[in-house]
Amino acid sequence: MKQRHVKRFENRVKELSSFVEKNHIPIKDLNLLNIALTHTSFINEHKNKKYHDNERLEFLGDAVLDLVVGEYLFKRFPQWSEGNLTRAKASVVCLQSCAECAARFEVGEHILLGRGEELSGGRTRESILGDAFEAIIGAIYLDNDYTTTVSFVLAHMKKFLDMVEQGTYDHDYKSDLQELVQQQGNINITYVVAKNEGPDHDKTIWMDVYIAGKCMGHGVGKSKKSAAQQAAKEALQCIKNNVL
Repeated sequence: MKQRHVKRFENRVKELSSFVEKNHIPIKDLNLLNIALTHTSFINEHKNKKYHDNERLEFLGDAVLDLVVGEYLFKRFPQWSEGNLTRAKASVVCLQSCAECAARFEVGEHILLGRGEELSGGRTRESILGDAFEAIIGAIYLDNDYTTTVSFVLAHMKKFLDMVEQGTYDHDYKSDLQELVQQQGNINITYVVAKNEGPDHDKTIWMDVYIAGKCMGHGVGKSKKSAAQQAAKEALQCIKNNVL
C-alpha cells in the first residue's frame, strides 16, 4: 500500500495539471499545489524528509483569507462597527465555508492521505477539506501576487459574501453572549462537551455553556462550533428571560 501512495506522490503531474485546468486555479508551481494537497497523515506514514504536509501553507492561507475577506467587508460596509464586521467575517471565514468551497471542485479526490485517514472517510471530512482549501490559497499567494489571490478568494467566497449582503448569514451567538455577559462584570463563560456520539466523520456533539459556574444553555450539532452556537443562543434567551 505504501509503495502505491509513494508512486502516486511522485508521479501525479498530469493529475494536478488537469485539476488546475478544470477548476481554473491560478497556480503554475505544481509542487506547491502538491504540498497544499498533502495531509499530515500521509507524511506520518511515509517518514521521508523530502515530503511536506500542507500545514504551513494552511497557516499562510488562513492569514491571507482573513485579510482578503476583512478588507472586502471593511470597504463594502463603511458604517459597520468593529463588532458587526467581526461577526460577518467569522461567518465567511470558517471551516464550513472553506470545506464547501473545496468540495465544489472535488479537492477531496486529489488529497494525499494516510491509509487510516483514507479508510475513516478523510476525503469528505470537513476539517481536511477546509484546511486544504486554505493551503491552496496559501499556494496561490506564493505563486502569484495579492491581487490574483484576492480575485480567487472573492470568486469562491461569493456565496457567503452575498449572504452577508442579504443579512442571511449565520449569526454569531457566542459573540453576542460574550458581549452581554461582559456588561455585567468579569463573569466567566465556559463551554463544555457533555457527550459525543458517532464515528469521527459523522459525529454528533452535545455542548453545555456555563456562566459563573451555572449551566445556562444546551446545544447539539455536527461540530463543536455549531453545538456551541446553539448553546449560546439558548443561554441568551435565558438571560433575556431574567434567568441569570
